[in-house]
Amino acid sequence: MKSYRDHTLGAKERASLLLKEMSLDEKMAQINCVFPFDQDAYNFEKIQQETKYGMGEVSTLEMRRMETLDEVAAWQRKVQKIVMENSAHRIPAIFHMEGLCGAFIQDSTSFPSGIGRGASFDPKLEEQIAEIVSRQETACGITHILAPVLDVARDPRMGRFGESYGEDASLVSAMGAAYTKGIQKNTVASRKAESVAKHFVAFHNSQGGIHGTHSETPTRLLEEVFAKPFQAAITESDLKGIMPCYCAVNGEDVSASHNMLTKLLREKMGFDGMCISDYGAVGNAHSVHHIGETFEEAGAMCLHAGMDIEMPSCTGYNEKLKEMFSSGKLDIHILDTAVLRVLEGKFRMGLFENPYALEGKELHALVMQEADRNTSLRSARESMVLLKNDGVLPIAAKGKKIAVIGPHAGYARKMFGGYTHMCMMESTYAIANSIAGVSGVVQADADEIITVPGTNIQSDETEQFDQILKRQKPQCRNLYEEFQIRFPESEILYAYGYPIAGNDESHFEEALQAAKQADIVILTLGGKHGTCSMASMGEGIDSTDINLPKCQDAFIRKAAQLGKPLVGVHFDGRPISSDAAEEYLDAILEAWSPSETGAEAVVDILTGIYNPGGKLPVTVAYGVGQLPVYYNHPYGSSWDQSGSIGFANYVNMPHRPRYYFGYGLSYTTFTYSDLHISMGNEKAADTVQISCAVENTGSCEGDEVVQLYLRDEYASLTRPVKELAGFKRIHLRKGEKKTVCFEVKTNQMAFLDIDMHWKVEKGRYAVEVGSSSEDIRLRGSYCVKENKWVAGRNRAFWASAAAK
Repeated sequence: MKSYRDHTLGAKERASLLLKEMSLDEKMAQINCVFPFDQDAYNFEKIQQETKYGMGEVSTLEMRRMETLDEVAAWQRKVQKIVMENSAHRIPAIFHMEGLCGAFIQDSTSFPSGIGRGASFDPKLEEQIAEIVSRQETACGITHILAPVLDVARDPRMGRFGESYGEDASLVSAMGAAYTKGIQKNTVASRKAESVAKHFVAFHNSQGGIHGTHSETPTRLLEEVFAKPFQAAITESDLKGIMPCYCAVNGEDVSASHNMLTKLLREKMGFDGMCISDYGAVGNAHSVHHIGETFEEAGAMCLHAGMDIEMPSCTGYNEKLKEMFSSGKLDIHILDTAVLRVLEGKFRMGLFENPYALEGKELHALVMQEADRNTSLRSARESMVLLKNDGVLPIAAKGKKIAVIGPHAGYARKMFGGYTHMCMMESTYAIANSIAGVSGVVQADADEIITVPGTNIQSDETEQFDQILKRQKPQCRNLYEEFQIRFPESEILYAYGYPIAGNDESHFEEALQAAKQADIVILTLGGKHGTCSMASMGEGIDSTDINLPKCQDAFIRKAAQLGKPLVGVHFDGRPISSDAAEEYLDAILEAWSPSETGAEAVVDILTGIYNPGGKLPVTVAYGVGQLPVYYNHPYGSSWDQSGSIGFANYVNMPHRPRYYFGYGLSYTTFTYSDLHISMGNEKAADTVQISCAVENTGSCEGDEVVQLYLRDEYASLTRPVKELAGFKRIHLRKGEKKTVCFEVKTNQMAFLDIDMHWKVEKGRYAVEVGSSSEDIRLRGSYCVKENKWVAGRNRAFWASAAAK
């Protein structure tokens, strides 16, 4: 037996032993990826040709088309067999798949969007979701799961805003570290999946809110805010995979930046895993950012920077790059370093011993578990945020005549957000592609092309699109159907009303007639968070308008003249922002993109079966003119500007936002009391204990997200006006009281000082505990007696919390 086959040895040792035996051709194969699909998803001839020396990674994107779980497993097994037979050392490939909202596999579970899950403020639930995604994908032989999204999102113009957990680095850190832990936690079919976090770094700080464009992000802001969730996942959850963003940050293409991928990520942040490219990113370095005189020169820069594998196919890591190594023009150590990391990852994952997808009953038992849908339902319920309620909610639906209006109410697919299996299958019918790195701008699968009136958005309201839902989620109901089934004694009316975009009013009259007959009117609002030409936002689908479409605002105003109670339910990847909705609707529920259990969760909340407890993970602007607007802005800026600078508002809108970070209503009320702050008497005390009591003083049970904010009152550099330090989602029965205890490590408030060293600065820190960033119920403070410098990778990222 070859020594590297000895599974009792460590992964790194086995990788080193194997590396010594490999030829240059085999090494080059390990830093490449095959995209094994043309129009035919079964192009095995192409796989044979492109994997003649083995392969590093295999794309599984087109598993989205496969109609059975058994077909998925059989395809993986066949491709893996080809790869291994072509490899002189029978080295298996890593199969990768997205994981943000679940697998692109028939019979897998779909989950709410990232921003919706951020609104849950529930890391424990996030870990459970990740465990499900990991189990389902790993059972199918997929061990690189391209999630979590650790981007801090401050610009809702960007189409991928809905993928992020939100605008706060501590929230994203806690949720992302939990997701990473869940992905990498368990062994499934004797394999270990690894999480590939994205998009490193400052991706959502792109100019103009445009996908993948230039990002001017000063080093201090980059490391303190945008790199923080990545550092948290590395430190707290031993993150093993990184995917850099498409952006050039401060003039450096991140995929080709040695400063970013080696000096910052590996040397400073301590990352020791595998770095894989976003689709087409290595080629983009040359063709888009004009880096290197040729593709292979750009490839050499990326490889030297620390990019271990190019995906989804060979552009920069090509034959000419191989010649540069064989001729000695490039140091072979650069290649060996990358290959060693790839091999080590494969040994860690257990692929040499267990490279194949499961089959038959064992496969179905791991992928198809009834409890998984319940987890998705719990996530959908917890994600929803009640923004307004003038007493109309909850609805006593029994015996009532209810009008349900809007496209989201009639088409369940519109509840599935970007990077769900649903939307990725929809993209195969797109007339225009917006998925970066995937070849082919025009698709040929659609039978007929219809656009939303007055827009260039392709309509998905055809039978061909409906067939996707019938195949993937045959039990998934739309909102109209859900009301009908749940309340058979009530009369439920439905009207289309208006589209997801544009100013078309041609369906208004029918919808207004339905509203006239009803006791209460439910308006489903928003766009379509998805992908390609069918969506109004998503990857590569950015916008200069963050408000409701004109047609929807116009309908709200007309419906308000009827004098009926109006409830708005908003679906999208960015939060609702509408003057008409705020003025005329009696209640507003932010539902985001709740996925396969969305209708059930919405009806549960509207009728009081479930009491909403979600909180906004972002600050909501009145319009794009306010951007960027976020709660933890520096002193002297945004709505906390100095009075000496000018008026307290713009001439045409406030400086303050429409809705604040952390905001969300409930059907019950919560009272906060008994704030206690204790800190060791010694000067070197490094923890602070902060506790308070929270009591449900209302008429029903419910969830509250208790939020802890800290503020460095005076410092050597300008600091944020407040920062979310910790949070705890608690459930309280009517009249129940719990004590919530936070343990804050003082180094959590460390910042980069004038010399760019992580410093815990002496001084007074204000403590605020409340129900949102502005709804502060309790205040106090503590003091740090001495300055202290710490290693940034070892600082705390959020406060631990417990309730009793």
